[in-house]
Amino acid sequence: MLSSKAKYGLKAMVHLALREGQGPVLIAEVAEAERIPKKFLDTILLDLKNHGLLLSKKGKGGGYTMARPAARIMVGEIVRILDGPLAPVPCVSRSAYRRCDDCLDEAACAVRGVMQDVRDAISAILDNTSLAEMSRRRGRVEPVLMYDI
Repeated sequence: MLSSKAKYGLKAMVHLALREGQGPVLIAEVAEAERIPKKFLDTILLDLKNHGLLLSKKGKGGGYTMARPAARIMVGEIVRILDGPLAPVPCVSRSAYRRCDDCLDEAACAVRGVMQDVRDAISAILDNTSLAEMSRRRGRVEPVLMYDI
């Protein structure tokens, strides 16, 4: 499950993407607009800055801007920075692999096989969706199909 940290980070990055090219955005503005606790947002944005996704400017006219275009920032990168590996179990993680203590034979483990498929499906979506694409979805609601007779 996506943590609050990652969810807030994605919301903040979408907010910044929608203001791309308009200069620095204050943390207070992002926090208020996205209903994110400011202290928590401070930590999240600092993490994203330390990983090279954001730039910050102090003082008057300061705030945060994206370090590269929203079209070149993938959602998977943001989630991994804030939540760690996408894998639901450590034995299928590409970046934090750890053998499960209770597993006798990884190659024959049915749980591992399914969880590998889950990791691949999640990764396929998140690593192929840019922040720019995600920003275009803001406010768009998919229609709910009703088949009542």
